[in-house]
Amino acid sequence: MSATNPKVGFISLGCPKALVDSERILTQLRTEGYEVVPTYQDADLVVVNTCGFIDAAKAESLDAIGEAIKENGKVIVTGCMGGKEEDIRKVHPSVLSVSGPQQYEQVVNAVHEYLPPKQDHNPFIDLVPPQGIKLTPRHYSYLKISEGCNHRCTFCIIPSLRGDLVSRPVGDVLDEAERLVKAGVKELLVVSQDTSAYGVDLKYRTGFWQGRPVKTRMTELCEALGSMGVWVRLHYVYPYPSVDSVIPLMAEGKILPYLDIPFQHASPRVLKAMKRPAAAEKTLERIQAWRSICPDITLRSTFIVGFPGETEAEFQELLDFLDEAQLDRVGAFAYSPVEGAVANDIAPLIPEEVQQERLARFMEKQAEISTRKLAAKIGREVDVLIDEVVEEGAVGRTKADAPDIDGQIFLDGATHLQPGQFVKAVVEDADEHDLWGSLR
Repeated sequence: MSATNPKVGFISLGCPKALVDSERILTQLRTEGYEVVPTYQDADLVVVNTCGFIDAAKAESLDAIGEAIKENGKVIVTGCMGGKEEDIRKVHPSVLSVSGPQQYEQVVNAVHEYLPPKQDHNPFIDLVPPQGIKLTPRHYSYLKISEGCNHRCTFCIIPSLRGDLVSRPVGDVLDEAERLVKAGVKELLVVSQDTSAYGVDLKYRTGFWQGRPVKTRMTELCEALGSMGVWVRLHYVYPYPSVDSVIPLMAEGKILPYLDIPFQHASPRVLKAMKRPAAAEKTLERIQAWRSICPDITLRSTFIVGFPGETEAEFQELLDFLDEAQLDRVGAFAYSPVEGAVANDIAPLIPEEVQQERLARFMEKQAEISTRKLAAKIGREVDVLIDEVVEEGAVGRTKADAPDIDGQIFLDGATHLQPGQFVKAVVEDADEHDLWGSLR
């Protein structure tokens, strides 16, 4: 690439869905001859893709913008926090441009305005791989199947940031997945705001892929993805009844026996205040049914503690639910009063010290469960996808572990392995998060 190519620095914050947005913007810029550089000093300008979901994420975004301004001076802002332009300009008035989430053209146009592309750019020289620019390692990739969300959970402002559900055409999703697999991706991580709702906005319209009809619906999408010979992992699955239909696909080995399904709470009153579906009793029945069909299923979930108005008795219901459900992987957050969230006005906010005390009790309870469940894997043979090789050995993940949010398995001495390689290992030790093993 010519030394005269315009150079862009890029900071991507937030969730995997935002990471996919960043990949799309970078792919377009690379196609136009821009060079992506890793330091402020080498960049002609910097793009910051922000997160605005909770106050801590907003603070991180503002800090990142401030650092980019200090170190480079020319900064373009996009992403979820970009929907609140006045909040950004109040703190950082010198930003060149602000755009919201999914506003790809506005971001690229802003780059054109403040850093015009090279006039003699030849796209046949500055080639971009068919799978586009990826910000994840070569062997796994996020596959975004829709934008937005139709729900109005009282603690969430995502619909106001990203709009209502818009599903991608099923043929486009499967074509992208196929390009990624051909490029060496061994694991596809399916993401959206609401994976279970895929196709609802299109009335599950029948699309086409490779000349055959495929319905725009989660089950048919999973069946098609499962035919590609790679790991397929489902994230952000809303607990609709339709989820039951993908469990047999897991039992048959077509997709990974892994479900990331945010239950958020167990108290019926709190769930109603959150505008979440399903009573805890029905959820426990369904979990039991899933495990009867697919005994090896790994269940990951997230919960909010200290929701406005949550009583000690309702929090105890949540702890009791953990005992009953025996979930494999759990994340929890103390309620954060996000600006614009309806929940802020439902009831007086729980004092922060009470929130933190409940959060600590919650995590202590789940740590006991996780430790016990991982200890039960000692002596078992597991499939492992290698993520990296370090001086001490190889680090990988089992089918039960999503990158960045779940645990890992450490294979001491296995320095001859390569990232992206599948191996079999025997589990020899475990703690509350991770496993240790040896090659089979």
